[in-house]
Amino acid sequence: MRLLRAIARSGKSLTQLRDELPTLINTPEIRIPCPDDKKFAIVSELAGELRKEGADFNDVDGIRIKKDGGWWLLRASNTQAVLVARCEAKSEAGLERLKAQLAEQLQASGLAAPDFSGANAGH
Repeated sequence: MRLLRAIARSGKSLTQLRDELPTLINTPEIRIPCPDDKKFAIVSELAGELRKEGADFNDVDGIRIKKDGGWWLLRASNTQAVLVARCEAKSEAGLERLKAQLAEQLQASGLAAPDFSGANAGH
């Protein structure tokens, strides 16, 4: 109902409204091997470091940080020995910066940087 109301108020078609949405570039879900006994501690440690830096982030079910016109997310899987990550930005260059920032944070926690190759999936 809200969508129909928005379409009626705008005087545009659904296709026109969709075409006006910003194009975003993102990675698929990236799974980073991490021992079960360390995954939650790593996310918690990283949240503490980001808090000290005054970063703009949400720590509900992991960490979602807004940066450089986009965001990256890191959370511990509840069912596997992995950390799950995603990045999204308005441009390819922005996505590359976010992936580099995430990799840097993981390396500071003693984990190898994830393999981002082929990790671009439009909208």
